[in-house]
Amino acid sequence: MKKIILLITAICLSASVLVSCKNDAKKAEASVENKKKEHKGPPPHGDKKGRPPGGKGPEQTKTLAEIGGYKIGEIATDFNLKNIDGNNVSLAGLENAKGYIVTFTCNECPFSKLYEDRLVALNNKYAAKGYPVIAINSNNPSNEKEGFVAMQARAKEKGFTFPYLVDGEKIYSKYGAVRTPHVFLLDKNRAVQYIGTIDDNAKSPENVNIKYVEDAIEALEKGEKPTPNLTKAIGCPIKA
Repeated sequence: MKKIILLITAICLSASVLVSCKNDAKKAEASVENKKKEHKGPPPHGDKKGRPPGGKGPEQTKTLAEIGGYKIGEIATDFNLKNIDGNNVSLAGLENAKGYIVTFTCNECPFSKLYEDRLVALNNKYAAKGYPVIAINSNNPSNEKEGFVAMQARAKEKGFTFPYLVDGEKIYSKYGAVRTPHVFLLDKNRAVQYIGTIDDNAKSPENVNIKYVEDAIEALEKGEKPTPNLTKAIGCPIKA
């Protein structure tokens, strides 16, 4: 009788262990599936979209060669684009210029809006010294918020003291502009001396540590080459 009881006990224990193992296996499988779901998306070293880490804005990741625009030292093309006052503006038509702060911007990009007051300040400080701001909107004008009338309204609202031009010649592609805002500082001969962002803090002008465009202009005034002469443009992609 005792042998029978021991045999039954052993069988029960084996069955219990088997059920427990099956349950553990199911839990392990469920855990693996959950981890797979959590890791959906681009591979660790693949292209990542959206805002980069650190709270910064979108950054230019292509090289100048990939963009196909001007390199430092190359002569930029002139243009003859329609200003918000109805008149056309060209670089050659700006008298007494010692250089040009050609800035590709727009109405709606949050980064462009953050830099509007700083563009006005740049023009107010340097236009009299021979370095005027020339703003160009290369976004598709069929978008009412980026069209000519909207540009006029935005310029009036923000008190633009510089030309705000419609890019009817796709000048952005010749320059290699990819973001708004994207600055190309030219010297009096239209040689490109600096390309990139205005300063090192888009969101907080009071916390700016490096004013790249101003430093580049000051270098030119001293007969020196700007250092750095290339930074990453922070902003929205141009939507031509």
